[in-house]
Amino acid sequence: MKKLINDPKNVVEEMIDGYVKAHPSYIQRLEENDRALVTVRPKDNGKVAILIGGGSGHEPAFMGYVGEGMADGVAVGNIFASPPPAPILEVTKAIDKGAGVVYLYGNYAGDVMNFGMAAEMAEVENIEVEMALTTDDVASAPKEEKEKRRGIAGEFFVYKMAGAAADQGYNLKDVARIARQTNENTRSMGVGLTPCSLPQTGEPSFEIGDNEMEIGLGHHGEPGIKKVPLESADQVADQLLDAIFKDMPIEEGEEVAVLVNGLGSTPKMELYIMFRRVEQVLKEKGIHIYRSYVGDYITSLEMGGASITITKLDSELKNMVDHPVDCPMFVQK
Repeated sequence: MKKLINDPKNVVEEMIDGYVKAHPSYIQRLEENDRALVTVRPKDNGKVAILIGGGSGHEPAFMGYVGEGMADGVAVGNIFASPPPAPILEVTKAIDKGAGVVYLYGNYAGDVMNFGMAAEMAEVENIEVEMALTTDDVASAPKEEKEKRRGIAGEFFVYKMAGAAADQGYNLKDVARIARQTNENTRSMGVGLTPCSLPQTGEPSFEIGDNEMEIGLGHHGEPGIKKVPLESADQVADQLLDAIFKDMPIEEGEEVAVLVNGLGSTPKMELYIMFRRVEQVLKEKGIHIYRSYVGDYITSLEMGGASITITKLDSELKNMVDHPVDCPMFVQK
């Protein structure tokens, strides 16, 4: 598996360096820690700050969502690994404007431990922190154990809604409430077609046959529900949607936001073919797509495949999803 890199040990540092240099009007590194990045755009005192983060390899997540209307800072980990507490704390101190900070991250053991430690350290600094986990992956645990589920592409909607709430002047508890409500209303299901490879090893992250696909594959290559022969885009979309509907019933007349997310190497042509089927199925069920997003939003290096995410919207969440955003990797007017 070929890669355009230099020394594999330096890929994260060189990526961060290139990103900051490419987007100097949006983001900067903190001198205290090279893995701690914050917005360069001023934030009003008294507004809640949003901190996101996770492992590298999921670009444009997580750095790409620092900007107006979303996150104020990001802590960057090694590839597919949680950032340690130190950069999380440094970002926290840099972005706090007196109203507290909300940590948003996926439900992975390393993230839960390190963000939790950083929150305790922030408390010593007299900074109030709220945390909201994303647990949208229906394939990773049964419904009765949904607290064990991974966070995958649904994290995008959690960032979007919480960032809007903070931008609109919600207090710390209510920004966290919006983030948790978004997670509660969000389900995702994915399919893997081809593996990625870590720069340090050059080896495939998992094995799959030339004519196979894996339903429910995780964003780090975690095992899915089943490996089956490759099917058509419509058949795959139907399977993913069926799993989502069984887990989170959506009634006729309800409104949703939809994300068809690429995992890194899936052409947009194929993602739009997937979305075409999603729209057909929802229309047949009388479910209105209020907002739609198609593209690479949370990837897995060069993994082949896609996921479907659906978020049920009420009037408050519709207001949040409509809020304008200006980030290097995502703009919504």
